[in-house]
Amino acid sequence: MPDNIRIGLNYRSLMTNKATDNHRDTLFAELIAEPSTFSFNDAVVDVFPDMIQRSVPGYGTVVRMSGILSEQYARAGTHIYDLGCSLGESIRSVEVALDGRDCYLIGVDNSPAMIKKAQDIDSGITWHLDDVTTMELRSSSVVIMNFTLQFIPIDQRLPLLTKIRQALVPGGLLILSEKLSLPDPDMNALMIDLHHDFKRSQGYSSLEIAQKRDAIENVLIPETAAIHTQRLQDAGFSRSSVWFQCLNFASFIAIA
Repeated sequence: MPDNIRIGLNYRSLMTNKATDNHRDTLFAELIAEPSTFSFNDAVVDVFPDMIQRSVPGYGTVVRMSGILSEQYARAGTHIYDLGCSLGESIRSVEVALDGRDCYLIGVDNSPAMIKKAQDIDSGITWHLDDVTTMELRSSSVVIMNFTLQFIPIDQRLPLLTKIRQALVPGGLLILSEKLSLPDPDMNALMIDLHHDFKRSQGYSSLEIAQKRDAIENVLIPETAAIHTQRLQDAGFSRSSVWFQCLNFASFIAIA
């Protein structure tokens, strides 16, 4: 069986085995009298696998490809970081793809609830409760940030990417996945509407969509693809490209 098919099957098996612990996301199903700012607390973590799959089009593809891309760029003896790892789906995909290769797999998140639940699943991954903007990064061949940078204050994004670039060995890989805004206001509005249609197709009600949007509005700050590309260049990456996009969600690869 070809390696890419084997990796895909192994990953699906791994995540299916964990799916029995998942709960359906109904956090915003009832009218909330006093809305609060979205945070990755215990309630969100409890439904996170269902929430992310039903909210981010193409999420499963990004996670699986994170493993396949990492397998190509991983170098023995280096670190592979998943920054903002949440429950660790991306770094677990890497673990499956590397199949025992001698790399140090590190998952990092600043949510105690996320890290606690990630640690409950046996693996060869090391988990850190830390702030990705201030933590030290060691020599790395791959760094993954899947839907993480969008939660970082804008003025801290370039310093973080610069730190990642400095930690990567020559030819190392950054995988950066983000929700995008589009420069054309009409197209941006269309993509937002289509994303809401996608969420409805996944079983979310209009009330759930509206309340989640209000809760996350000032927490998740999207930017255009052009801004991301320019920032990657400013951080010192030699080249970058969008490798995947579905609606207003995209994933970039950048080479050190």
